[in-house]
Formats: sequence, structure tokens, C-alpha cells
Amino acid sequence: MDLLTFARGPMMAIAIAVFIIGIVWRVTAVALQRHRRLRAQPRNSRMHSLMHSVVATGDRSWPHKEFIGRTMYGEMLGYSYHITLFIVILLFAPHITFIKGLFGISWPALPAPVIHVLSVITLALLLAVLVRRVTHNVTKRISNFDDYFSWFVTTLVVATGLMATANVGARYELLLAWHILSFELLLIWFPFGKLIHAVYIFPSRAINAYALNRKGGAS
Repeated sequence: MDLLTFARGPMMAIAIAVFIIGIVWRVTAVALQRHRRLRAQPRNSRMHSLMHSVVATGDRSWPHKEFIGRTMYGEMLGYSYHITLFIVILLFAPHITFIKGLFGISWPALPAPVIHVLSVITLALLLAVLVRRVTHNVTKRISNFDDYFSWFVTTLVVATGLMATANVGARYELLLAWHILSFELLLIWFPFGKLIHAVYIFPSRAINAYALNRKGGAS
């Protein structure tokens, strides 16, 4: 069995299984946590708090205007590479073919040259994120192994994908195998590192906004 066959077959099955089991385990662990019962009289109805949580989930996805001046660069970097990365993942023809093989659904793809340009932009943005992390006093102090390894596995997928599409550095079959294996590494790491924020981010904002509104507080 060559490396590409291994990456497409047994390793892909293992990575997807770890990913699914890990996500279910993390979500179940959070759902089963004990929550303090609200003993005070609720200030707002459940429906009012529910509607507030929906609004706050979107509203709090952007920082308060008081902080924009200080955080604008970091915010723009974060939003930019997330947007370009998701476009590359969801609108590149080979990726759509892979998703169709798993779920049986597909959609139109963007032209390959557009995806290639967006991939280069994504890689540049990820490198800019790393530079900011190691040079900004606050992010440098609070960053740990999880932050750097999560960045590494994400960047590795983008970099190997670019190498494979450009056919630079090795034979195409080997480059494709590296790209698939790097994606599988990301899948395996996803549930156990900070990449899990992709699952938690919106539900956690909604739950916190709901709880605070029930107490009469502002989120």
C-alpha cells in the first residue's frame, strides 16, 4: 500500500472517526455540566431572553466601538483568513467532490484560478497572524502550545494544498498524500484543541446572552 492509498483509505477512516467521536464527547461533556439554578426572580421572560440571545450572538461577533481602535488589525486578520479559508474549503471542485463522496451533496465550484489566489491570500494572512502573535505583547504572553499547534496544522493544510495544486516540491501523488494527511491531522486535533471554538463559539454566546438577560443584565 503506497502513501496516497493509505491517506485516502485507512487513515481517512481513522481521522473521521476520531473527529466525530471527539466532537460528540466534547459537546456531551459540556451539556452534562451542572448549572447553577437561577434563584432570583427572572427579570425577563424566556421568550424575551431567547430573542435577545439570537440578536446578541450576531451583535457580539464584532467588538465594542470603544475597542475598535486597538483591536481593528487583529479583528480584520481573523475575519479575513476565516472567510478566505472557508471559501477555499467549500468552493474548490476537488473539495466538493470529497464532500459529495461523504454526504452525497454538491454545489457549484469557483474557477480554479480564483481558488489558487484565495489560497495564497489565506497563507499570507495566516503568516501575518503568527507574526502578530509573537510580536504583540498581550497575545505573546497568553499564547500556549495549543495556539501554535492549532495554527500549524491549519497552515500546513493550506501550504500542502498549494504545493499540490502547483505541483511544486515533489511528485503530485506524494504532494497530494501530504495534503490529505495534513487534513487528517487537523481532523484528529480539532476536538482536543482550540479549533473546537468553531463548534462552541455561537452556542456559547447565545447561552451566555440568554442567562444574562434572564437576570436583567446586559451581554
